[in-house]
Amino acid sequence: MPEIRLENVSKRYTAEGRTQYAVRELNLTVEQGEFVFLIGSSGAGKSTLLKLIGGEIPPDQGEVYLNGLNVARMIGPWRTRMTRTFGIVNQECLLIRKRTIGDNLLLAAVAAGMRRKGRLAAEKALAIVGLSGVESCYPAELSIGECRRVELARALVNSPPILLLDELTANLDDDNIWDMLHLLNELNSRGTTIIMATHASRYVNIMRRRVITLVDGRLLGDVRNGRYGDIV
Repeated sequence: MPEIRLENVSKRYTAEGRTQYAVRELNLTVEQGEFVFLIGSSGAGKSTLLKLIGGEIPPDQGEVYLNGLNVARMIGPWRTRMTRTFGIVNQECLLIRKRTIGDNLLLAAVAAGMRRKGRLAAEKALAIVGLSGVESCYPAELSIGECRRVELARALVNSPPILLLDELTANLDDDNIWDMLHLLNELNSRGTTIIMATHASRYVNIMRRRVITLVDGRLLGDVRNGRYGDIV
């Protein structure tokens, strides 16, 4: 399973003639099999960091490595193989509302190169998140919590070794949050690396995993077996 390493990584954006850093001079290593919580206020750089790790955006400075290979330099089939290393759940719901749940997952399976076994992979992923039998439903027929589980299932459809999760538990009630974290804990116990941006401080404190704190794009804290807000 791959190691993730960021060396002196910065990412900046220009808006209204002003340049601002979303991530600045960040050095970080995530080893295989870790469970990492990314915390920080809105705008701290959590989403940008996840996109940098997953190769969705390139750094303006520094390098992002996946198992020793520079992500920005991967092209063609190597880049395709790299993207399939990650299962990604974005902060915004990206389910296609006019497609059934089964079709949403099938599209993800085909994109991951699983055209022949796509339906079977979709069924397996839905079973993992506890939603067997919803293939013929549309997103609007499911609750918010169920839709988030479907998005997680879509991220799991090709059994990626790394999950990048952006506010997966946002707007969920306590029961749904705990169920989701229990499921993630089980996936992690089987070897899946999980990097999760969250504001769910209560559950971060209960889980006591590695906690990385970002403030204005800089790394303020990195604590193993940490609690929300730990910086040493």
